[in-house]
Amino acid sequence: MPEPVKKTVSAFTKKPKTTEVTAGNTAVFEAETEKSGIKVKWQRAGTEITESEKYVIKTEGNKHSLTINNVGKEDDVTYAVIAGSSKVKFELKVKEPEKSETVTPAEAAPAPAAPESPAPPAESSQNTEVSSAETHPEEPLDPIGLFVARPQDGEVTVGGNITFTAKVAGESLLKKPSVKWFKGKWMDLGSKVGKHLQLHDSYDRNTKVYTFEMEIIEANMTFAGGYRCEVSTKDKFDSSNFSLTVNEAPVSGDLDIRAAFRRTTEGHDDGAEFNFSSLLKKRDSFLRPSNRGEGKSESQSDVDVWDILRKAPPTEYEKIAFQYGITDLRGMLKRLKRIKKEEKKSTAFLKKLDPAYQVDKGQKIKLMVEVANPDADVKWLKNGQEIQVSGSKYIFEAVGNKRILTINHCSLADDAAYECVVGDEKSFTELFVKEPPILITHPLEDQMVMVGERVEFECEVSEEGATVKWEKDGIELTREETFKYRFKKDGKKQYLIINESTKEDSGHYTVKTNGGVSVAELIVQEKKLEVYQSIADLTVKARDQAVFKCEVSDENVKGIWLKNGKEVIPDERIKISHIGRIHKLTIEDVTPEDEADYSFIPQGFAYNLSAKLQFLEVKIDFVPREEPPKIHLDCLGQSPDTIVVVAGNKLRLDVPVSGDPTPTVIWQKVNKRNDLLRNSDDSMTPSENSSDLNTDNKLLFESEGRVRVEMHEDHCVFIIEGAEKEDEGVYRVILKNPVGEDKADITVKVIDVPDPPEAPTISNIGEDYCTVQWQPPKYDGGQPVLGYILERKKKKSYRWMRLNFDLLKELTYEAKRMIEGVVYEMRIYAVNSIGMSRPSPASQPFMPIAPPSEPTHFTVEDVSDSTVSLKWRPPERIGAGGLDGYMVEYCKDGSTEWIPALPGLTERTSALVKDLVTGDKLYFRIKAVNLAGESAAATIKEPVTVQEILQRPKFWLPRHLRQTLVKKVGETINIVIPFQGKPRPKITWLKDGQTLDSKDVGIRNSSTDTILFIRKAELHHSGAYEVTLQIENMSDKVAITIQIIDKPGPPQNIKLVDVWGFNAALEWSPPQDDGNAQILGYTVQKADKKTMEWYTVFDHYRRTNCIVSDLIMGNDYFFRIFSENLCGLSETAATTKNPAHIQKTGTTYKPPCYKEHDFSEAPKFTHPLVNRSVIAGYNTTLSCAVRGIPKPKIFWFKNKMDLSGDAKYRMFSKQGVLTLEIRKPTPFDGGIYTCKAVNECGEAEIECRLDVRGNQMNLMHNPNTARKRD
Repeated sequence: MPEPVKKTVSAFTKKPKTTEVTAGNTAVFEAETEKSGIKVKWQRAGTEITESEKYVIKTEGNKHSLTINNVGKEDDVTYAVIAGSSKVKFELKVKEPEKSETVTPAEAAPAPAAPESPAPPAESSQNTEVSSAETHPEEPLDPIGLFVARPQDGEVTVGGNITFTAKVAGESLLKKPSVKWFKGKWMDLGSKVGKHLQLHDSYDRNTKVYTFEMEIIEANMTFAGGYRCEVSTKDKFDSSNFSLTVNEAPVSGDLDIRAAFRRTTEGHDDGAEFNFSSLLKKRDSFLRPSNRGEGKSESQSDVDVWDILRKAPPTEYEKIAFQYGITDLRGMLKRLKRIKKEEKKSTAFLKKLDPAYQVDKGQKIKLMVEVANPDADVKWLKNGQEIQVSGSKYIFEAVGNKRILTINHCSLADDAAYECVVGDEKSFTELFVKEPPILITHPLEDQMVMVGERVEFECEVSEEGATVKWEKDGIELTREETFKYRFKKDGKKQYLIINESTKEDSGHYTVKTNGGVSVAELIVQEKKLEVYQSIADLTVKARDQAVFKCEVSDENVKGIWLKNGKEVIPDERIKISHIGRIHKLTIEDVTPEDEADYSFIPQGFAYNLSAKLQFLEVKIDFVPREEPPKIHLDCLGQSPDTIVVVAGNKLRLDVPVSGDPTPTVIWQKVNKRNDLLRNSDDSMTPSENSSDLNTDNKLLFESEGRVRVEMHEDHCVFIIEGAEKEDEGVYRVILKNPVGEDKADITVKVIDVPDPPEAPTISNIGEDYCTVQWQPPKYDGGQPVLGYILERKKKKSYRWMRLNFDLLKELTYEAKRMIEGVVYEMRIYAVNSIGMSRPSPASQPFMPIAPPSEPTHFTVEDVSDSTVSLKWRPPERIGAGGLDGYMVEYCKDGSTEWIPALPGLTERTSALVKDLVTGDKLYFRIKAVNLAGESAAATIKEPVTVQEILQRPKFWLPRHLRQTLVKKVGETINIVIPFQGKPRPKITWLKDGQTLDSKDVGIRNSSTDTILFIRKAELHHSGAYEVTLQIENMSDKVAITIQIIDKPGPPQNIKLVDVWGFNAALEWSPPQDDGNAQILGYTVQKADKKTMEWYTVFDHYRRTNCIVSDLIMGNDYFFRIFSENLCGLSETAATTKNPAHIQKTGTTYKPPCYKEHDFSEAPKFTHPLVNRSVIAGYNTTLSCAVRGIPKPKIFWFKNKMDLSGDAKYRMFSKQGVLTLEIRKPTPFDGGIYTCKAVNECGEAEIECRLDVRGNQMNLMHNPNTARKRD
């Protein structure tokens, strides 16, 4: 099946599908979760379903089902299943029963009795409905992706055709989707359409479904492998993987090689070619040893015609063809000639370049060849262009026969094809420059934002300008989605920017390089504003100050103040302030017109915080001169019992008093010990008091300290600046005058945010979840704790991410959606009506890990009388916890007790269980173990009987040993012959019928193969070897022929038969020692007696006589002859004893003597360099011409600095014309350029000035740069 697109957030492996059911029947919905024990809820139209007679809910392990009995029309609604944070919706469609088909559900059960896949009896009725519903094309089978039907795995034989089909729902698409087909990971098949591949697409207007087809025609073995179909629209993407298996074409009946080359009535073209070797392979597959004794009818077809033809001389081909009935001799000879053709040996190279080289970027590489002639000149080419000496980049070396090219500081530009040329011969190679892996030095960090906010993921890599890949939940983010995502590079930093985030942007974002991966989570929450402190009603007196204050959760939220529904405009008396989360409205010198209803409305939220301002008029009544003191607390309209103040706020308590004469005010705090806070003077006479009232009616006492009392004419003010917890208590105010006294008690309560809780504890850690527990704070701030806020961060990060926006009422919480293998920390805030406490200390670091999956491919490899050999493969998923080992257990048939088979854990993927009782039937199972615990068990389904299995002995002779094995003297011989047979067979080696000498030949035997080893082969090792496999009275044997060859000896009896004109005739006899191989020919060489330099006259010459022509008259020549076989030329040669003298004829000519003219000349520039002015950013060249003999060396300088090692400049020289190319110059490249020519006769130089002007277009686009220039 194709791999589904990875959904990291889904907890379901199988999801319920929309079903259509007839009214009165039963509907069943099934779901499967990844893990067992997960609590699953079912919902109907958004309401949770409880179990009853109509709704039956079942849970078995990780399988969950909902059964709806007696379905009615009212059940035609939307349903949902919820597991953790995953929710899947589906529908139940109810149709009315037709009158013509009034069949009860019990009678309808046997209707779909198809022989292919009968349904289980308990689910027969609903399965019929589901299958009928699935036939409707408008019901997409894949509700998550774009596919209605995905391409499935296929299998085809060689030469056959196969079609893969993908269907895409087009009902919600505005235009046709884009579909691409790939083979492997990257190969786009759109460019491969032709003879063997066709792509088709169609659109059904009735069903609104797009159909895309990929047709493979005449498949061959290379077409097998994995394929991928990708479909994309403007804002969606989906892909599906599938595979193709190509099988060899079956061959029926016995195969006769000769029949393939017999012409039929249909006939073949005369020039047709036959794959003779493939026919031989097919023939071998049918001529198995098991068919050897089938009778004489097959004896004729067992003749190996190929072997006969290969050994026969060409003159016997027609006779053999006639004898064995082969009529297509021409086709046979064509194939035979192609196989016999040998590769021509190189004469210029002793050792060529390897096919390919690889080097890391920035390192150096050496390319080396060995040439036959030590004085030969070589040329090195790169992509067909000759490499010139340029600084220290390329170094050419010649050491004896070796020619070496060294390339220093390899870059991607050096990734090319290279050639070494010697004369007309070439040696090719390719150089691959490997870039170092790009590492992520600073990983991504988790982020939590509100809807509409800007999101910016940032990471840092090890190389500037590196290419990275961004993914969201396993799907690559491409630049086609620029309307949503923006990618940015700044040096080594990489950014992914989402300008306006939405709820759909939540998920795991991954950045990948070729050397690392980093994952971070983005949580996007709806905007939710919390009011920490609302505005309160105020009662103030004339010319006092009124302050309305509120506190909200978001510092960035703005708002407006209203007075009786109209916006308040600030002025000199009315001030509006916004500092952090606190908004204030301050009214100075309150007047009666300020009495009104005031409201604060946060922008963008449906909140309205209201309060009322009451103006207090102070009326002065004339009273008798003698009046006892009186405290008028109830005139404030407040309860005098308890006054609540928030810690840090200012408490101002106005206490109206009366009395004549003016009473003395005493404030006391009543605690365990009574402390006098403020006291007034006792010596006040009425005359003094009246004078005081007239002179200063605002302040009678100096303001001192944080807690103070202010005295006024008719009231006193008790003030606490920045209330603290120690200020709580009962305050008593006492009034005294000569007439009497009065007192009142006022209770002040200071409330604050709670203390921070203690560090939370982490338990029940899983793959991506954990349970967090904590205790309430020791002090709740005087108000009950409303709930808790939980935050999480990665260990190496500094950014905390909030996990809940609704307050947690419990003291435990299950945190989810964590990344396995990442270390996290947790902390807690306590919240009461005043606000949020400081954070608790961080929890102990923890890492989410999960047990691995069960081992795969668990099989029994071998069984003996007391042992069982087991093998398996590692689990498909190991996880961040790694793998500690495997636990192997066995259980006897009929028992339930599992016994450990090995002491402790084993790290290997195979095990040998020993000391078992013969005849026992045992079950085996294996578990993978890591830090998180044990995996599920992989079990062998059938019991294993502990008993040796008898297996016939049989050799599996490798193909290359079925013919004569040819080795050279001194080479190592290592022959491995696998076999089968149980119990372990006895193995015997013979050579020419004699037992092998263990000192000369090594024999090593195992339970599965036997090895013949000869360290250094000698000629006497040649012969016929026979190896026998023996188990009791059963045996098998094979024969191997080994031929050891050596270089031949020199020819014998060389004679100089005759000399005439410019010719000499030679004769010789074959060598006495042919090196145990056929003599392939002779090499004849000649040498002038004066120089004795030998030159080859004939190569691979087959006869034993020859005539050497084109000799120079007047010279004496010696001749020598080498013999040649498969090992090469003989070590020595047979040389003629006497030279052959070529006599002169006629007179001799003495040529005149001429004096050689000296053409050498010092360098001279024939065309000068010209001053130039160019525009920045466009390539430019400087040119001049020079002459000189010998050819001068050229050097370029800029401001007297050598440019030969700078990659920005390229230098050319062609027919005396010199060119310097400057790539994309900048204003810094301006200056004096000098060209210098040097040879052994002298030197010359010429210079010019280059000015580089700024690009005007760039200046227009970058006004800041233009202003800087101005």
